[in-house]
This record gives sequence, structure tokens and C-alpha cells, in this order.
Amino acid sequence: MLAEPEKMKTRRQAIDKRKGKCGRRILIFIVTLLLASTCLLILSVPPKNKSEASKTPVTAEIFDDPLALVLSPQTGDGRTDREISRLQQQIRNGKNLQLGLEQLGWAFVAKARESFDPGFYKLAEQCAHSIEKRNPQSQDAMLLRAHVLQNLHRFKESETLARRLVRQRGLSFDYGLLGDALMEQGKLSDAVEAYQNMMNLKPDLRAYARAAHMRWLKGDLAGAIEAMQLAASAASPSDAESAAWVNTRLAFYEFQAGRVDEAEQRCAFALSLQSNYAPTLLLKGKILLAQNRFREAVDALENAAKLNQLPEYQWTLAEALRADGRENEASGIEVQLRKHGASSDPRTMALFLATRHENPETALRLARTELGSRSDVFTHDALAWSLAAAGNVAEAHSEMQRALAEGTDDARLFFHAAVIASQAGHAADAERWLRKARELSQLLLPSERNELQHAAARGAENKASIAPDPQNTFSLGSNTARKTQPQPQTKI
Repeated sequence: MLAEPEKMKTRRQAIDKRKGKCGRRILIFIVTLLLASTCLLILSVPPKNKSEASKTPVTAEIFDDPLALVLSPQTGDGRTDREISRLQQQIRNGKNLQLGLEQLGWAFVAKARESFDPGFYKLAEQCAHSIEKRNPQSQDAMLLRAHVLQNLHRFKESETLARRLVRQRGLSFDYGLLGDALMEQGKLSDAVEAYQNMMNLKPDLRAYARAAHMRWLKGDLAGAIEAMQLAASAASPSDAESAAWVNTRLAFYEFQAGRVDEAEQRCAFALSLQSNYAPTLLLKGKILLAQNRFREAVDALENAAKLNQLPEYQWTLAEALRADGRENEASGIEVQLRKHGASSDPRTMALFLATRHENPETALRLARTELGSRSDVFTHDALAWSLAAAGNVAEAHSEMQRALAEGTDDARLFFHAAVIASQAGHAADAERWLRKARELSQLLLPSERNELQHAAARGAENKASIAPDPQNTFSLGSNTARKTQPQPQTKI
């Protein structure tokens, strides 16, 4: 039997033990209540959208931080890919961060030009944003971002930034960028002034190439060849893509001038600089089509269309396949063109639909939308052609005058002008444009050359008529005409 003090001690211990258990129960209850409240609070705030709800913190961080995005590892083992990886590692190491971001941005631009993947332009834009977060007034970032906007066909935004750069520092690149934005918007006089300033500051490949294009747009083919020869002579193997581009463009001018052998040799040289260069393969295919060498044309154009899936490439390939008697393959290519063409190149898609007499309302909508941001002669032509396909002849004729206003020598422009003038009852104009189109018929696609021949025949029948019947004038084209095998052409 325990002594009284021991009993009291034991009782106190029992009481303390019960108090401890009670305290723990209270603490557990409080913690549970807090956890429950927190869960209810989280559940009461819905996510903004399903994709956001599924994001992990790491993914969210990448997409919220432009620096993390541009440092994402890139695949590929080409020269440009290796340069991108080197610059990314330099930035991770914290060495020359702003310069590294600028150089990485331009490396992404080079990759976009090589791969024809516009996603790399978006990465270049993120490089500009990363620089601006650290230096909001960076002119280097402004130039990079404006260049990206230009390539994404946001010409008005690009012009705004280019004008700021010209005011603030006025370097050769700044004037070139401004000229590009103005040219795409159809402001050729202002573009010429900007390019002249560029030339005065730094006469190099880029300045010569722009001068050549402006001369060509103004109908001066000889002057365009002269300027592009200077650009080609200034090219460097260290910038193979630019060298291949200027030689390809020079080959096109020579092809238009009827110098087929020289054009083919120039294409071969461009491909030696940049193997499997899509623009060169496209031009090579067109030259072979003009010579009715359809099997060879298909080979070149299939490679080109694999590298660059823009509508112009797919349309030309489909024409070559059909001319080679491979109707099913041609139809398959056109299925893909109809599916994706409107999003990748609305202007060419509008031309395709109008030429095929398919969905004239869609063609008209695409052309009008394109004109909202790009109002050069070729966009006016696309709108005129779409209007004609939709039966709006008077408006089409007015729009066609805008397309012809700069004096550009282009077979498709002349062909469209002839058709629209005939539909509008302007027989003399129709005959004049028809004659000019026939002089450059080697530049047309096979179905266009066929329709041009039919147009010439119908035009001859109507020539004696003082007031031609609109029902008898030649039309935009037909499915029957397009499937006719191209007739042998006179020697180019």
C-alpha cells in the first residue's frame, strides 16, 4: 500500500496524462480544421482553363519566362543548330547576357529561314522580350523584334518600330527594315527613299538585293539583273543561305529574260551553296515545267514541297504531277493545299481558289483580309482575280488597275489583266495584256499556259467585233482546260 504522498503523485500524473491527451486532441482538431479550410479555399477558386489546371509549376514557369523558353534545348546537328546550343550555354553561364540573347535571336531567325518554320521567329521574338525586360530601351531588341514582325507579316507594327530606329540612330539595317515594311504595304516611293539611304550608308549584299527587287517591281528587268549581280558578287560562303537566295533570285530574272541556260546554271550554283534549298528547287521545277520536262520537274518540286509546305510549292507540284499524267497524286496534294493553305498563305490560296473556280466567296474573303495588312501589287492582283471569279467584274477591273500601276512585268499579272479587261468589255486592253502575257508565258503554270492559249484563240475570234458580247469573251479558266495536257511551247 502506497504512502499518501505517493498516491497524490500518482493522481497528479494521471491528471496530467489526461490533460496531455486532451491537449493533443485539441491540437489535432485545430490542425484538421485548418487543413480542411485550406482545401475548401483551394477548391473554391476554379482554374482559368483546363490547360492551366493541368500545368505543372515547371511548365508554367517556362511559358511565363521568355528566357526559360529560349533556353529550351533544340534538336538538330546543323551549323545553325550548333550555334544556337553554344549561345544557349553561354547565356546559362551568365556570360555577356544581353549580347548573347541578341545573337541567339538572330540565330533563331537564321534557323527560321533555313527550315521555313515560323516557330523559330517566335523564339527570336522571345529573345527580344528577354532583352527588353532587362533594358526596356534596347535598340538591338527593337530591331530584332521589328524583323520578326516583318516576317510574320505584321507590316504596320514593323514600320512603327523601324521609324523609331531610324529617328534614334539611322543605321543601314534600320533603313532596310523600314523599306521592307513600306514595300509590302505598297508604298514604293517611300520604300525607294529608305533603300537609297541604306545603300548610301552601306552598299552590300542586302542593299543591292533590295535595289534589284525595287527595279524589278518598277518593270526594269535589265536594271534588276545588274543590281542582283552585284549582290551575288558580294555574297559570302559563311552566309550560305543569303548567298543561295540572291543567286536564286538572279536565276529568276535570267529565266524571265529568256536566258534559260544561264538560269539553270545559276540554280545549280545556288544548290552548291545550300543543298536542298527549297526556293531554288521551286524555281528549278518551274524552269523544267516551262520546257515540258515534267518528270524532272516533279522530282525537283517534290523535294521543294517537303522542305517548304507553303501553298505556292504545293500548287506548283500539283500542276507538275497533273502535267505528267499523275492525276491521283495531284489531287492528293491539292487536298492538303485546301486543308491548310488559308492559314499559311491566304494570298496564294485566294489565287488558287479563284483560278480553280472553287469557293469564290472564300477566295474573296482571304484576299480582302490580306489586303488589310499587305497592299502591294500582288495582293491587289489577288483581290482583282478573286473579284472576277465572284462575278464582280467592274470592281475587279478597278482593282486590277492598282495591281498594274507600278509597271511590274509579271506574266500572271498580265494574264489576269487580259481576262478581266475582256470580261469588262475593254477589247483593246485585253489584246494588249494578252500579248504581254504571251511574251512571258514561260513563267506561268501549265494550266495557266493552256488557258492563255485558249484565251488567245477566243480573243482572235472576237477581235473583229466592235462591241464584244461578254458571254463570248474568254473566261478565268475551267476544270476541263486545266486537265488538258500542256501544248509544246516555242523555244524560250
